[in-house]
Amino acid sequence: MTVDNYRPRVQWIVEPVAKGMAKVGFTPNACSVISFLAAVAAGAAFYYEAALLGVICVLLNAFFDGVDGAIARVTGSAGMKGDFLDHVIDRYADIFIITGIFAGPLASPFIGVFALTGVLMSSYLGTQAQAVGVGRVYGGILGRADRLLLLIVFGIIAGFIPGAVYAGITVMDGMLIIFGVLGHITALQRFHETWKQL
Repeated sequence: MTVDNYRPRVQWIVEPVAKGMAKVGFTPNACSVISFLAAVAAGAAFYYEAALLGVICVLLNAFFDGVDGAIARVTGSAGMKGDFLDHVIDRYADIFIITGIFAGPLASPFIGVFALTGVLMSSYLGTQAQAVGVGRVYGGILGRADRLLLLIVFGIIAGFIPGAVYAGITVMDGMLIIFGVLGHITALQRFHETWKQL
């Protein structure tokens, strides 16, 4: 993961924001739900070829998904239930966003299914490692934060170039190919790390 490596460097920004949000009544679970609703809206926007609106919704999803854990820490309410809810919502968010992209005109369904399997398998291997007692495995070449960044960058490009750019391949097709290839590589990396520790 590349983007996640920078998380410690932005804590000085995230923590004050989390404290401020907690003061006005935001709870970790409420932020998780808002992030999910933003993901659903993003999927719908991409489906209707409104890529720039989709990018805005992805940004909202990323923001609320990023602060829910921080709010839990600053309020002393972090726990297993909240962590479980967060992971469930993240997976459904991935499904809604990616499906919205390939179910509409922005990308090929075949490429989209390949991308979705890569994303879900990489996430599954991370949590399955925890289920067998190794602990949560976050390593690998493509994590969720990386995917969100790619969604923002490629979504902006697709907002201006929605059609095919080369041999029938669209901008979002290119992004989903990256998701599929690097997602499956990440799954194999996490499998290897878990197997080694077992």
